[in-house]
Amino acid sequence: MRVRSIFLSDIHLGTRGCQAARLVDFLREYESEHLFLVGDIIDFWAMERSIQWSSMQNTVVQKILRRARHGEKVVFIPGNHDEALREHDGTTFGDILIANEWEHVTADGKRLLLIHGDQFDQVIQHYRWVAILGDVSYNVLVRFNGWLSWWRRTLRISGYWSLAGYAKRKIKSAVTFIFDFEESVIHAVRDRGLDGVVCGHIHSAAIKKVDGLLYINCGDWVDSCTAIVEHTDGRLELIEWGQASNGVVTIGVDQA
Repeated sequence: MRVRSIFLSDIHLGTRGCQAARLVDFLREYESEHLFLVGDIIDFWAMERSIQWSSMQNTVVQKILRRARHGEKVVFIPGNHDEALREHDGTTFGDILIANEWEHVTADGKRLLLIHGDQFDQVIQHYRWVAILGDVSYNVLVRFNGWLSWWRRTLRISGYWSLAGYAKRKIKSAVTFIFDFEESVIHAVRDRGLDGVVCGHIHSAAIKKVDGLLYINCGDWVDSCTAIVEHTDGRLELIEWGQASNGVVTIGVDQA
């Protein structure tokens, strides 16, 4: 399928939880004019502890580089897990542009700020040690989830289910009143006079209006395997990319 733009975030290459095979399948299915990598593409935090790099993760990198060489505009917006790349703002590596943030205009004229979003996370900004501790705990859940997935396949239980994603959704509902990520991002976009934002960071995919502005979150490729695509008419769509036990790819859709 040919679309105008693809937005991906939180792939976390270099970790055990990265769903590289599903992402490769998605990239084979969707071609685009623009590919936006909205942060935490490479997980340098986790790789400082141990590197879990598979051949399929190599394939993800090769596919992105190939698309850039063949004329697709690829913009990499670093997140907190690959923040070392932020010092290279404005630099091009292998036809991929590094930009700390980007303004994208959709085909129907919507002006969107592209930013990872950790700048609006109070834990990351003020309690970094808590964020690192949470990241370690999350990776433990992801590893346990691998064993759980094996057990589900052995019992022929269909569908992919993430224990880490389930835990994060439960915890998020309890702390929303303290750290309201979405409203903080939207407030910054409103100050710039833009129509909306595309971000990542919290691993919770969404397309919705918040206080009259468009809030778009790409989700991730660890728990939910989600992406945002822009069609040629500017319509934005949330894709949930899963795989049933019979090998048939299923897609969940949300539109704006």
